[in-house]
Amino acid sequence: MSEVTVKDMQDRFGLELLVGEVGIDRTIELSDISRPGLEMAGYFDFYPRTRIQLLGKTEISFFEMLPEAHRIERMNLLCTPETPAFVLAHGVTLPPELETAAERMGIAVLSSDVPTTRLSGMITNFLAGRLAPMETLHGVLVDVYGIGVLITGKSGVGKSETALELVKRGHRLIADDSVEIREVAKNILIGSPPPLLQHMLEIRGVGIIDIMTLFGASSVKDDKRIVLVIELELWDPDKMYDRLGVDEDTLKIMDSEVTKLVVPVRPGRNLSVIIEVAAMDYRLKSLGINAAEEFTNKLDAVISEKSAAAEEKGINR
Repeated sequence: MSEVTVKDMQDRFGLELLVGEVGIDRTIELSDISRPGLEMAGYFDFYPRTRIQLLGKTEISFFEMLPEAHRIERMNLLCTPETPAFVLAHGVTLPPELETAAERMGIAVLSSDVPTTRLSGMITNFLAGRLAPMETLHGVLVDVYGIGVLITGKSGVGKSETALELVKRGHRLIADDSVEIREVAKNILIGSPPPLLQHMLEIRGVGIIDIMTLFGASSVKDDKRIVLVIELELWDPDKMYDRLGVDEDTLKIMDSEVTKLVVPVRPGRNLSVIIEVAAMDYRLKSLGINAAEEFTNKLDAVISEKSAAAEEKGINR
């Protein structure tokens, strides 16, 4: 799990810092957002002090109705050493009681013109992605026809060369060699590159190349959901490879299962085209169109018809 600071959140959404600059580097540990309505009313028994505190028109309008002594008391209780930051939504005015308490505790207070509900969703999604459990895998992640394809295999099998050919054919590179995978929810895996390797691709004999510089901004993407894993392996003549595609294998990454295909590598096989077709076939299957199942059903029907005809012929004899 990577570390997220209040400064990261401010930069991501362009939030205005109103007070508490000394707290801009505080660490955010939870993706959940708190809207302290009950706390404004004086109920602090279950106050989630370690969350980002989001204040909108509802909270501020109620707060302004309180007597001055209560306003000072509530803000002193809201501002704790564990509180990462306060965010004011919908462009509401900063209450002077919050300004005083936050300045004293060194808590950053940020402001945005975005409506409260929308801003809450934006911040939650951002934090959920950044704070999700993370695992790093060796491979190449590409966006093929909108399908996030993770290409794996032993070193030197041709993963990066295949990705380069896919980029030339109009697809997009996300990460090469090292893929950081975050599990933002059950069976939802988001892959991205380490900052040092962003937009970079290594080709043996050529070296490190910058894909965005060579092919333009449309050839790269910052992250992508992984829904298909394709493992490249050298052709083994003694191994039986799947020729129908009826049985689907999966790869477990953290607590999620992802569809996995094994593609044998040998001279003359166009891997980039094979991966394109695999991505398109995956999309068709997700729409309920399964060519392998249709073929199997037709084959079973033909066999059944011939068996029935043979039985009937035997009876007539």
